[in-house]
Amino acid sequence: MSAVSDRLPTFPWDKLEPYKKTAAAHPDGIVDLSVGTPVDPVPELIQKALVAAADSPGYPTVWGTPELRDAITGWVERRLGARGITHRHVLPIVGSKELVAWLPTQLGLGPGDTVAFPRLAYPTYEVGARLARAEHIAYDDPTDLDPANLRLLWLNSPSNPTGQVLGKEELTRIVAWAREHGVLVVSDECYLELGWEAEPVSVLHPDVNGGSYDGLVAVHSLSKRSNLAGYRAAFLAGDPAVLGPLLEIRKHGGMMTSAPTQAAVVAALGDDAHVREQRRRYAARRTLLREALLGHGFRIDHSEASLYLWATRDESCWDTVAHLAERGILVAPGDFYGPAGDRHVRVALTATDERVAAAVARL
Repeated sequence: MSAVSDRLPTFPWDKLEPYKKTAAAHPDGIVDLSVGTPVDPVPELIQKALVAAADSPGYPTVWGTPELRDAITGWVERRLGARGITHRHVLPIVGSKELVAWLPTQLGLGPGDTVAFPRLAYPTYEVGARLARAEHIAYDDPTDLDPANLRLLWLNSPSNPTGQVLGKEELTRIVAWAREHGVLVVSDECYLELGWEAEPVSVLHPDVNGGSYDGLVAVHSLSKRSNLAGYRAAFLAGDPAVLGPLLEIRKHGGMMTSAPTQAAVVAALGDDAHVREQRRRYAARRTLLREALLGHGFRIDHSEASLYLWATRDESCWDTVAHLAERGILVAPGDFYGPAGDRHVRVALTATDERVAAAVARL
């Protein structure tokens, strides 16, 4: 076991524990703006769908029910602007983090292959490369990379942690370069429905890919848009030549979403009203926290989308973490997402209105 665990970095959130204790000692309690876990209720129509499917004694299928695949294909065409999406173009997954961590292994990557991801990025991209014993490299512009051994190129727009959005022209340029060099592009678009000062675009949009899904896969999650982090519900959409073999591998591995969860996802993807309501909640919290941070001497960089504010006081991120912890506010240090984040902190919008109001008052 140690041979596997030794490949991995220290779990970053463990480093935050002393600061969490400091914040928790505040007389009015902690305001946890660190992890970014949803706190609002699961919409009632989704809960009802889950309950209605609770009597599911048989094994679910990895590919999901036809109703689930219909719901995914319909949403991808309706919301992302994709065309000609069939069941062969989609694949349910057990939450997006599982996919990110195990995709390089499931693609058969290993020593001599390279996985690339943004300079500031979700740490699990690197973890996935390490689990597969592949090389990994962080980029500013992926088209500057040496494509010789590059097998998997992660995009992330809107970005976690920065909230930066890649525009349509930028995505088109990157996709064209990757295709020219035979590099698989996997685009993590889990925050796509949370654009504030920019309108995020999917790599599945025909203006980006020219109407072809060759060499492209998009990752989507219901954790943030529908408050379903506890359900572990996500899916892939894109190139059938990639998704077909992944389906077979995942069937052998038993990587299946529970039947009640599949039914809940059908309900969630069929309803846009609850997404608009959740967006309004996050928009209001974002406005309050942004103004409070600016008034407290912070600068906000990027942050035009997603569930976070990428904030700095032009000091060590850990000094900022300590400063805020003394005020009972816990945030994530920027270096969790790469050395380039060592002077920023990530402030999540995922706290109740009452807790956000408490943070604003303290700032």
